[in-house]
Amino acid sequence: MVWLQRLREKLFLKAKNQEQFLHILRDAQKRELFDESTLAMFEGVLQVSDMQTRDIMIPRAQMVTVNADDTLDEALPVVIQAGHSRLPVVGDNPNEITGILIVKDIIPYIYNIHKKNKDFKLQDILRPVSFIPESKRLDTLLQEFRVNHQHMAIVVDEYGSIAGLVTIEDVLEQIVGDIEDEHDFDDENYIKKHSETTYIVKAITPVEEFNQYFKAKFDDEESDTIGGVLLKAFGHLPKRGENIIFEGFRFKILHADNRRIRLLRVRRNIK
Repeated sequence: MVWLQRLREKLFLKAKNQEQFLHILRDAQKRELFDESTLAMFEGVLQVSDMQTRDIMIPRAQMVTVNADDTLDEALPVVIQAGHSRLPVVGDNPNEITGILIVKDIIPYIYNIHKKNKDFKLQDILRPVSFIPESKRLDTLLQEFRVNHQHMAIVVDEYGSIAGLVTIEDVLEQIVGDIEDEHDFDDENYIKKHSETTYIVKAITPVEEFNQYFKAKFDDEESDTIGGVLLKAFGHLPKRGENIIFEGFRFKILHADNRRIRLLRVRRNIK
């Protein structure tokens, strides 16, 4: 991040390493030179500079794709159920990504569904696909997304096989926090399933309800909520982005303020 480097050089010349730089930033926030959300973004930027694409990519097994030979009738149910604005398109070989489908590009064809439009060919509206290695640094990737006006890239491993995908939103969330928040839940729900192994959970979820949903055995005598359980497990009030593996689950703090934990990402069956 060029602007961060300039800030470091011009304003915090005394900082000899990243830890000292963070200490200066946190001290400045305590003196109310900027607010907590600004500090969180500074911390997120520094985190991005240390992370690689493999750390945040969506694994190949969890990718939602459409087939290059699909008709409009075949592609639409997948597009609607996925709810994404972009989807990778696979060819005859499942490990071959031939392009990216931008969902809005099929809107002109939707009105012809009942006429069985025979002129529709998915290949004709695909956008070019960008391939990147698992090891690419996130700050470099974000710069490439910006310069090339791209929002999605396909991640390949050292053998050239598809490892997963990453979007610009995935990178930005490392800086500003998960774009999904408490307001994405129905009022009566505490837990939202993202995949077979990943869930977004409100920290105020009662321990009893968490245990029932996940078939877990967290103690509900000392803490009423899963946030309270994690507060004791961490031993301090964790900041956004902190992780802990506890009782077979990996918890990541998605949202927290200076008083409490608010939102969690939960991955189950962590050995």
